[in-house]
Amino acid sequence: MTPVPSSLQNRTFHVITFGCQMNKHDSERIVGMLEDAGARRVDSIEESEIVVYMTCCVRAAAETRLKGQVASLKNIELPAHSDLEERIVCIGGCIGQHEGEHLIEELPHVSAVFGTFNLSSVPSLLKQAIAGHTAAVEVLDAADEFPTCLPTSREVPWSAWLPISIGCNNFCTYCIVPYVRGREKSRTVEDIIAEARSLVREGVKEITLLGQNVNSYGRDLYGSSQFSELLKRVSDTGIERLRFATSHPKDLTDEVIALFGELPNLMPALHLPVQSGSNAILHEMNRRYTRERYLELIDKLRLARPDIALSTDVIVGFPGETEQDFLDTYSLIEQVGYHQVFTFLYSPREGTPAAELAPTSTHEEIQGRFDRLVELVQQGAFSANQADLGATVPVLIEGTSKRDPSILAGKSPKNQTVHAPLPSGVTLEQLLGTIVPVKIDEARTWYLKGHLV
Repeated sequence: MTPVPSSLQNRTFHVITFGCQMNKHDSERIVGMLEDAGARRVDSIEESEIVVYMTCCVRAAAETRLKGQVASLKNIELPAHSDLEERIVCIGGCIGQHEGEHLIEELPHVSAVFGTFNLSSVPSLLKQAIAGHTAAVEVLDAADEFPTCLPTSREVPWSAWLPISIGCNNFCTYCIVPYVRGREKSRTVEDIIAEARSLVREGVKEITLLGQNVNSYGRDLYGSSQFSELLKRVSDTGIERLRFATSHPKDLTDEVIALFGELPNLMPALHLPVQSGSNAILHEMNRRYTRERYLELIDKLRLARPDIALSTDVIVGFPGETEQDFLDTYSLIEQVGYHQVFTFLYSPREGTPAAELAPTSTHEEIQGRFDRLVELVQQGAFSANQADLGATVPVLIEGTSKRDPSILAGKSPKNQTVHAPLPSGVTLEQLLGTIVPVKIDEARTWYLKGHLV
């Protein structure tokens, strides 16, 4: 039998991403490395010889979904041009880090596994998997340095993720992230600014600074948080739109809050996860702030930037949650008036302290609370969007509506989805990646509708 070449040259690959913005950026790095190695990205599993999964293990549902998808790959034939005996299936990211070789035991047709600290190993692991008949597994316990030197193939040319830190030191009792992403490690200011300037030169319109907790940026390098200073310096590069994610309320400073009123290119949108409105539950979660402190931050944000759009995360059904605890959460959501709330049923993760706690409410009770909260969230989102009815807002055009290619889709400064008809005589290509004024004619729950002016 003629041996199969282990080179990635001309191999087709498809990347599937679950989870957070950091995973999306890591996927862009994987695409960049594989393209540098001569492989060719394709749009579907059916066209691919290699499938790479970038995974999330924050909730059990994502893990179950991943394993179901991977198991189903056995039934999808390789493309006709392939000389491989079977498709190469590679699992990385947080599930790869958390489970390692156990994935091979559970899913024998998986060809390679990598973790969160060794993205650079992906091409060599894939080559090993192609050349050999055993799975290639490499999971490291920590990163020796900040992984900034890897090639990146951005999903779109006008928007970029810019990682400023990795890892998390907070150890919320329900969260697996510190165990799979490691302790906080910051990138130097000089390195970040150099990349931001390079992105601006390339024509990027919007930069999102990334970290598990951006507000504590720099403590490991400089002894105290340098996030407010970093924001000012990135703002000074001339980027048109600047955002950041994610923030922890305990580390959000007055200096950062003030910048929402001072930096014209810092977009008026902030994701500030609250998780619960009950002080008792916040304590059990090890969140290290109170309901009162969180609401004080909201007041300061609205004072600095009255039109700021706020979003948050909420967990329903954390062990020990009573009806009164839930009502405290419900009233906080009602009081703040968020543009968007991401609601989750509590999902125990093995290895976290909260996983040892017994549930104190029935599934029916928890689901009922969840449904009540979702209804409130929808009412709040609809109400918040009404403030923009009749306004003209600058919209970064990102494509067209999934349902109608004649309808443009983009993002407002508040990160709202905005739809508008494609004007006659204008092509989508002429508008992609540009910022255009849109008059808002209709404000719905999850998006705005208008027309270009």
